Amino acid sequence: MTEMTPVPQAATDATPVKTPALPDAQTVTAVKHWTDRLFSFRVTRPKTLRFRSGEFVMIGLLGDNGKPLLRAYSIASPAWDDELEFYSIKVQDGPLTSKLQHIQPGDEIILRPKPVGTLVHDALIPGKRIWFFATGTGFAPFASLLREPATYENYDEVVVTHTCRDVAELEYGRQLIENLRQDEMMMELLGAENLNKIRYYPTTTREQSPKMGRITNLLKDGTVFADLGIPPINAETDRAMVCGSLGFNIDLKEVLEGFGLREGANSDPKEYVVEKAFVG
Repeated sequence: MTEMTPVPQAATDATPVKTPALPDAQTVTAVKHWTDRLFSFRVTRPKTLRFRSGEFVMIGLLGDNGKPLLRAYSIASPAWDDELEFYSIKVQDGPLTSKLQHIQPGDEIILRPKPVGTLVHDALIPGKRIWFFATGTGFAPFASLLREPATYENYDEVVVTHTCRDVAELEYGRQLIENLRQDEMMMELLGAENLNKIRYYPTTTREQSPKMGRITNLLKDGTVFADLGIPPINAETDRAMVCGSLGFNIDLKEVLEGFGLREGANSDPKEYVVEKAFVG
């Protein structure tokens, strides 16, 4: 759709100033603030949008110059959902999130319906156990994949690790997994036996919690495997997806390759994949 730059005109009783229409507009249906740094929201879904669980799209608002200001956001809802869910950090001086954090139900955002991404099942070769490694809002694509039936059809076990600074920052993921295990619709869709495949392993790096430490260190020293009572990562059986900060992605790539896993892509499936769209 062609971007339109509004033409300023004098405001008089006869010529009211019109707010420029958003291109690719979708309507906000719900907003929830989890902490002073994190929030999630849901929007209407374009009728033509088809995506694979784990992919991302470009969303945003009009900037002060009247042009779209867009950023990549993983779709946190599964491919079968009627609406689209997103999970975002709040950056007070951020060009986009300083404005986006104030949206309310009924507001409109820009959503470019061209999904892409590497955190999809097609980018992995078949295996028996899948690991979802996330820091912060990197949990979003896994929120989608955890509600995707193919996740449980493809794997016998699903291990979800989520590392944040503080306990409150884990709440989005904790509630999602708890609701998965209790929601009658999800139990009917995925099957109670499949939901029992989920192993959830949250850690914090700053605030005291039941499990402290960076997941990379806990993998290296074997703590994760001992805590969960499972064998170490094996390239023959284990697959992994990674979504976090640049430093986290680099460190975890090294750990996974130390276990013999190779990085894959949509065009070349292997044992693990990393989403690079959200790091500088």
